[in-house]
Amino acid sequence: MAAAVLLAACAAPEFKQPQIETPAAFKEAQTLPAVQTAADGTRWKQGVPAERQARGEWWLAFNDPALTTLINEATQANANLAVAAARVKQARAIAGIAEADRIPQVGVNVGGQRNRASAVSLGLPNGAPVAATNVYQANLTASYEVDLFGRVAANVSASRSDALAVEATYRSVLLSLQADVAQTYFQLRATDAELATLEQTVRLREESVHVNQRRYDLGDIGEFDLSRARTELSTTRAEAIGLQRQRATSEHALAVLLGKPAASFTATVNPLQDSGFLPVIPAGMPSSLLERRPDIASAQRTMEASNARIGVAKSAMFPALSLNASGGGASDTFSDIFKWSSRSWLLGALMSMPIIDGGRNKAAVSRSEAQLEESVATYRQSVLVAFAEVEDNLAGLRILSGQTQQIDEAVVSARRSADLAQKLYDAGRSSYLDLLDAQRNLAAIERNAVQLRGNRAVTTVALVRALGGGWGETEPQVAAN
Repeated sequence: MAAAVLLAACAAPEFKQPQIETPAAFKEAQTLPAVQTAADGTRWKQGVPAERQARGEWWLAFNDPALTTLINEATQANANLAVAAARVKQARAIAGIAEADRIPQVGVNVGGQRNRASAVSLGLPNGAPVAATNVYQANLTASYEVDLFGRVAANVSASRSDALAVEATYRSVLLSLQADVAQTYFQLRATDAELATLEQTVRLREESVHVNQRRYDLGDIGEFDLSRARTELSTTRAEAIGLQRQRATSEHALAVLLGKPAASFTATVNPLQDSGFLPVIPAGMPSSLLERRPDIASAQRTMEASNARIGVAKSAMFPALSLNASGGGASDTFSDIFKWSSRSWLLGALMSMPIIDGGRNKAAVSRSEAQLEESVATYRQSVLVAFAEVEDNLAGLRILSGQTQQIDEAVVSARRSADLAQKLYDAGRSSYLDLLDAQRNLAAIERNAVQLRGNRAVTTVALVRALGGGWGETEPQVAAN
């Protein structure tokens, strides 16, 4: 009975999953379509209780071979992903070290020494002659800690949970890398499309300057109209040059994600023409988010490790039993070590227990309990952030969809207005300022439309990231080298 009481006192408390208030459905999801088919023909599906399932090649749903190539390159060469993979190896090795305490430790000692003691230490008169002696030994040793109060088991459990948490963090880094590559890629393409729009505007401005110069030379218009045309041309060129800087920055960021020097990477110009290629992402149920997000899985495993370490801290307050044994031979000549007459052996058991430790072990238990409280709060915060990120991106897609519809209508109207303004100006029925106003309005609306296309693509990727990605049936593999 006493042993049972002691075992119960030092064991880790039973892990209890924190209660999380999960909404019945995402508020914003009800305004979006709920079915989507990936580019490879597979259907996106609801989450299942398996946070270790591979997230799959979700980017195939965008049906963009260039994007697929970039993500594959980043997965192979990104430095941050290599760091995360190395941490997984470390965590697995630490778990292996903890596992080793479950079995006896066996070793061998072979050696020799030459020794000469003083005469006085042997009870002889000072100065008496004492011969030097040789001792050769060969011993097989074994030691084992009897896990009386669960210290070893709790430490193994904590180390395993730590390793699983680090593996989940690796998957989170991998998903973030893939999403960062996709978002940077679409930002680059949106910048290319915006540049194409500006270059078209520059050509129109150049043509306008050319026409106005001829009209000025003929005396049809005054210098004011010609100066305004030249001003608009220079202003538009300056905007295009500024946008080139933005493109260079995005290109360099993409190079870093791919694990390449910025100077050796050049992204192909590929303007983002429309948003028709974007897949419709199903939000699923909020409860499935807890199974799919790798960062939530990491927080879950961290809670379990903290809970197990309470047992480790408690076990330090109780007796520890170690068994030791050794056997072999010792002789003054090496050739006689293994003779029966040279045999030696030792069997021992050592029980140790703290009596006065100044409250050290009690404080260690309190610290472990506080660490569990911290990990529970971190888990709850991770869940809340996850829900908010999904709602943010669902709302973003809904709003961007409405904006895109309105801006497309505005582009049609602005083009019609610019065309009418040009005809009125050519006929001398309106001023050049009216024409400039219509052209400026058209250019601004077209740039806005291009920016919205880029924002929709980036937000779609952000929603995939917030949902934990899509997945197939295979387990994720952490790089082994």
